[in-house]
Amino acid sequence: MTHDKPIPINHRNTSRGFTLIEMMVVVIVIGVLAALVVPTFLGRAGKARKAVAQQKISNIETAVSLFYQDYSRFPETLEELTARPSDIPEEQWSVPTLRPKDLKDPWGRPFVYRYPGDNGAYDILSLGADRQVGGQDENTDINNWE
Repeated sequence: MTHDKPIPINHRNTSRGFTLIEMMVVVIVIGVLAALVVPTFLGRAGKARKAVAQQKISNIETAVSLFYQDYSRFPETLEELTARPSDIPEEQWSVPTLRPKDLKDPWGRPFVYRYPGDNGAYDILSLGADRQVGGQDENTDINNWE
């Protein structure tokens, strides 16, 4: 007589995965890290935008000086730095050193250009991220006279 031994039944699920608690812990840890890291990068992004705005203003100043040397007048608008004004004959027109996108600040808005200027022959400025006069950090006005 043969005794058949019962085959042990493995009640463990062989599929491995994360429990809900483990998933929640990971999400919380990522959230805490993001809360600590993101403000640091946003602060640097603001400083970088200010530096880009100042560099673009410097490039515009150079283009305005070249325009003045070539045509014995200042441009009436910044667009005259990228497209031939109607009062300048085509044979005298020099290839522009700026493109239309160079006339926008890092926040995507056109630089303010005033001719004649209040602080010099002409004024060029960006009102910063908040589009208002004054401000601090990323909201600081960037201009060509300070």
